Amino acid sequence: MQPSNPHILNIEKLPESLGGFDAIIDVRSPAEFALDHIPGSVNYPVLNNEERIEIGTLYKQVSPFAAKKLGAALVSRNIANHLENDLLGFPREWRPLIYCWRGGERSGAFTHILNRIGWKAMQLEGGYQGFRRTVIDGLERAAKDYSFQVICGMTGSGKTRILHELKALGAQVLDLEALAIHRGSVLGNEPNIDQPSQKGFETQLWNAFHSLDKSRVVFVESESKKVGGVHIPDSLMEQIRIGQCIELRSSTQTRVSWLLREYHHFLSDTDSFKHKLSLLTSRYGKVQIEKWNKAIDASNFDSLVEELLVMHYDPSYQSSIVRNFPQYRQDHFVQLQSDSDEDFVLAAKAILTKVKS
Repeated sequence: MQPSNPHILNIEKLPESLGGFDAIIDVRSPAEFALDHIPGSVNYPVLNNEERIEIGTLYKQVSPFAAKKLGAALVSRNIANHLENDLLGFPREWRPLIYCWRGGERSGAFTHILNRIGWKAMQLEGGYQGFRRTVIDGLERAAKDYSFQVICGMTGSGKTRILHELKALGAQVLDLEALAIHRGSVLGNEPNIDQPSQKGFETQLWNAFHSLDKSRVVFVESESKKVGGVHIPDSLMEQIRIGQCIELRSSTQTRVSWLLREYHHFLSDTDSFKHKLSLLTSRYGKVQIEKWNKAIDASNFDSLVEELLVMHYDPSYQSSIVRNFPQYRQDHFVQLQSDSDEDFVLAAKAILTKVKS
């Protein structure tokens, strides 16, 4: 029987062991790292994007041996650069966890060299692929282990802000829009910030659940299956939709005021505003879109936002909330009096009172 390698961390120990390392090092290429990575990890690639493609091509077109020879030279050179530029300042007690795509050659080489130097480096069994399986399994378990209290409400009612206030009051909150970096509507993309990849979004979800207590309810906003370009895992979405619901209500005037504050970037970047509205052409026709564009040019934002709410967002909400959230009740709600900070706090406290009663 071959003895186990003391420098390899069993993938099953990953979630509980992450806090025991001084650093988590992802040695994959920058492109791989950008797509998704273990939360908190840093990227010290042993092959850059171009080198990885070159080695892969050589492996397929010439031979695995030729690819390994050139790969070893490139990996050795890049590890040397990381040692000189990134790692020399760490003490002997420094303990990093290292991973690559499958927990093979790239992370193995880096781990071996660091251990030969005298650091207590560990290599993650299965690499990123093993971590990815951990994320998928963890989200499946989360869908079964947690119960959700859903904050419903029409567009502009301030649901996300209420989540922030609930969290400040000690409630458990899962902010799906923050994790997706999107506000969930045709106008919902955050300016100058890209959404994560689907895998990256799921990793952030998995990480968020590790800070939550299974014995306590989790407050979450009513969402569609897709939040911008990413989708909520089906098993989790099903569990959220059977959660108890409470509706946050506010007047149309309050909602318009809040939306103008929250989406102020569209008031200055009117071309972007028009582009987003053009995505609704197939539904409302060119004449209506042109009418809205003229309102933008005239800076009639209050009336425009009110019309968008009444014509587009409100009917969509009313038709979907009952269909998708069976626990929704029209008589179970809290009224937000205005979009002032004080009234958001009062509404959050009222929600907690109703949920506990």
